Amino acid sequence: MKTTIKLVLIYFLMQLFAALAVMPFSMIYAYLEYGNIERSNEFATTPTLLVGFLFMLAYLWRKGYLTGDKRLYSSVSVSYLFWSGVMGISVIFMIDFLMSYLTFLPDWLDDTFDALQSGWLGIVCVGILGPVLEELLFRGAITKVLLEEYSPKKAILISGLVFGIFHINPVQVVGATLIGFLLAWIYYRTRSLVPCILIHILNNSLSVYLSRSFPDVEYTSELIGTPAYPICLVLAVLLFVLSWRMMNVYKLSDITD
Repeated sequence: MKTTIKLVLIYFLMQLFAALAVMPFSMIYAYLEYGNIERSNEFATTPTLLVGFLFMLAYLWRKGYLTGDKRLYSSVSVSYLFWSGVMGISVIFMIDFLMSYLTFLPDWLDDTFDALQSGWLGIVCVGILGPVLEELLFRGAITKVLLEEYSPKKAILISGLVFGIFHINPVQVVGATLIGFLLAWIYYRTRSLVPCILIHILNNSLSVYLSRSFPDVEYTSELIGTPAYPICLVLAVLLFVLSWRMMNVYKLSDITD
């Protein structure tokens, strides 16, 4: 557990170092572009996130969390990847349904995400690079260490909770915790980051797409409408149960190509 807390704190420390490294260049750019530095924060958001990713990746690699275990990057069978994708989509849909009843949760980072999604580099960071780094950190390092220290159930539970709390933003914590349980379980079953990364990219990319394409729509229910939405929700639950049963049938030798 100490390693888990240490790695999360180091991630935030890396983001702080990234902010300190990026801010002078952002201030110079803002001054040259607008004649003042008041808008420097606008230009610092995406580069800070990207540089922080690189700092954390370098740390994880240097400390050996991402090396020496070839299974981390091993592919999984096409059929298992298919069912993990089905489970991921169904869970994303069910989380969206749950969040439609938790509208009282504040969104502290709304402006930050708007700034990130205003340019292609920010979109790539949120939709692709962020999921990859978070999987390397949370499944490739943290969940792997937790599985060595605790029983699978306890390790998955702690991993999901830490992943949720890590997001800090109240409106994200519940959904991140739930999908964190799923990703930790899939990693436990496969010991591979491939399906986890793909599901995470799917989740974030879908969120970015909906946010940019339908800025006035908060939840999928508003987009789909009735009576289609209840039918889709029931279908998502059934697909989740089916995919869970199918994925539990596989043995590790059947999962890994």
